Order: sequence, then C-alpha cells, then structure tokens
Amino acid sequence: MPAENDVMSDDVTSTDLNSDLGESFGQWRLGDDAAMFALVSSANVACGFHAGDAMTMLSSARLAASHGVALGAHPGYRDLAGFGRRSLDATPAEIAAELLAQLGALDGVARAAGTRVRYVKAHGALYHRLAVDESAAHAFAEAVAAYDSALPLLGPPTSAIERAADAAGLRYAREAFVDRGYAADGGLVPRGEPGAVVDDPAAASDRALEIVETGGITADDGSRVELGADSLCLHGDTPGAVVIARAVRSALERSGIAIEAFA
Repeated sequence: MPAENDVMSDDVTSTDLNSDLGESFGQWRLGDDAAMFALVSSANVACGFHAGDAMTMLSSARLAASHGVALGAHPGYRDLAGFGRRSLDATPAEIAAELLAQLGALDGVARAAGTRVRYVKAHGALYHRLAVDESAAHAFAEAVAAYDSALPLLGPPTSAIERAADAAGLRYAREAFVDRGYAADGGLVPRGEPGAVVDDPAAASDRALEIVETGGITADDGSRVELGADSLCLHGDTPGAVVIARAVRSALERSGIAIEAFA
C-alpha cells in the first residue's frame, strides 16, 4: 500500500508522463529533447555526472520553462563513460554528497532560466541500488530533505527509497516504465535480455493504458505486477522515443486521461 504521504490517488482521470532528458554531453547528442519536452509533463534532467553538461542543463531548464514542464533533477553515479548504468561501490555518504552537488547545479541553472527543480529521481544503476539498499536510500532521501524538504522523490513502488522518503518526511511518487519489460518480481528485465526494451509505439501505448487503468502490468512470464503508479516513464534514448511518446500521449488522451505533472 502507498505510504501516507504519497501523492498517488485512486483517480485515473490524469497521469504524469515523464522522460529522462538532457543527456547530451559536449559534442555528443542524444535524443530529440526539443520534441520530447513538448510531449511530457515532467522531465528528469541529467546533472552532469552520468550525462549532461552546463549548456545542456541550461537548455533543458529553458525548454522546461517554455513548455510548462516540471523540471526534475536526475542524479546518477559519477560515470560518464558508462552512462551511469554501471554499479559503483560508492558509500552512502558519497552518494548523498554527490546528489547534493548535482541537485544544486541543476537548481542553480534552473533558477537563472526562470524555473526551479520540482522533484528528484535517481538515474540508472543508482536508481536500482536505491530500490534495495536501505542505507543508501536513507542517505539519499535525507540529503534531499536537507536541501529542500518540499521536493518529492520519484521512484519504484514498494522499495527502499519509498520507505526512506517516508521516514524523511518527503512526498513520494511511484513510477512505472512503459518502454521497459517487467519481471515477475516487479523489477525491470535487465537490458540486453529479450523483452527488456519496448520500442513498438502500439505496444508501449497499450502498456501505458494497462498501467493507468488497472494499476499494474503483465510481467514477462504472464504474471501480474501491481504498481500503483503516479507517473509513467519513457526513456529519451530509446530508439524512436519521440514517436513512442507521441503515441502514448495520444492513447491516454483518447481514453480521457489528462497528462499532468505530479509535482
């Protein structure tokens, strides 16, 4: 069941649609941020450690402000070479300190662009660690609360980070992935395995509707995974991300489900 301070409700007339954006770095360009910002209600923007740089953060903040999109900080491990998807042996204290460095950097840029960071969502391998590592999760949540106790956390359902957010007095929003496959235990199918990435727009749209309308999703073995999601995530680096996002948004709106930021 959701924690008492969750933002989830039983009303399925609206949902948040978020995407991992701002992941370009220097001369390396990843995804079509300009198109994606026009389709989502929340944007998880890389803060320079796993992807992104100062110019990309500033551009992302300006796009968020111009489109009325909620800007989220998307901190990860200090791992540009591995795009933050490699497990690093960082201590909870290091995780907390590096979170604050990333959050402060994006929030400073955002304020100069006429907006501010509205929530926090961990990236990649750090996201998965915080789902199961109680010590790391509490360090992460406590660091966010020390920075700004009004910032919600976005993350996986019934996880260590959800419990840590509740303990730290932070609002928590549960997310579900429409472009990733789920295993029977509620975790994501590891990248590289069959069914890990859903890149068919129709399939992603069907999954989005299933999650919003039923509260859960069908796992790779045919079993049921309960999610209770407040927000649906689309990865900006998935092949055909813009086409998928457009199809998902259209399917939701045709079903009478409005797209609204949770934060």
